[in-house]
Amino acid sequence: MRLRKPEINELPALSALIMRSKALHGYDDAFMEACREELTLTPEKVAAGPVVVAELNGASVGVAQIMVHDDEWHLQLLFVDPGHLGSGLGRRMLEWAVLEARRMGATELFIEADPDAEPFYRKMGAKRCGEAPSESIPGRMLPLLVLALGEGGLAHLR
Repeated sequence: MRLRKPEINELPALSALIMRSKALHGYDDAFMEACREELTLTPEKVAAGPVVVAELNGASVGVAQIMVHDDEWHLQLLFVDPGHLGSGLGRRMLEWAVLEARRMGATELFIEADPDAEPFYRKMGAKRCGEAPSESIPGRMLPLLVLALGEGGLAHLR
C-alpha cells in the first residue's frame, strides 16, 4: 500500500468510494443523498487542506484529509473502501493525518466521527470531548473526539 496525493481527474471515483464507505453503516437513500454534497470531493475541497489517497495494487482504496477550522486541526475525511475494512488502512491513514498535523504545528487533532466509527478512533487513542452538529443533517449531532498529538494518542509516531 502506498499513500499519494489525489489527481483532480479521480475526484469523482474518490467521492464514490467515500459514499460506499459511508453507506456501509446502513443509512437509507434519503440520508445518503443529504450527505452527498458534504462527502463529494471537489478541487476546492482538495485545495483547502492536505489530502492523501491510499492505493493498493493500483486501486484507490481509501482517502483522508485534514483541515484547519478556527485555528484547530480537524480530521476532515477518513474513509476506507468497504472491501478493505479491517486491513489496517484506516490506521495507516490516521497515522498520516497525525504526522501531517504535527508537521503543521498541531498538538491536537479533532474528529467529528460517524457514531459507528467512534470505537475505531477511541481504539486509536482519541477521547470524546463533546458533540458537533452534522453539516448535512439538521438536528443530528455527531461524537466529537480529540486525539492528543503529544503524550498518548499515537504519540509513538515521529
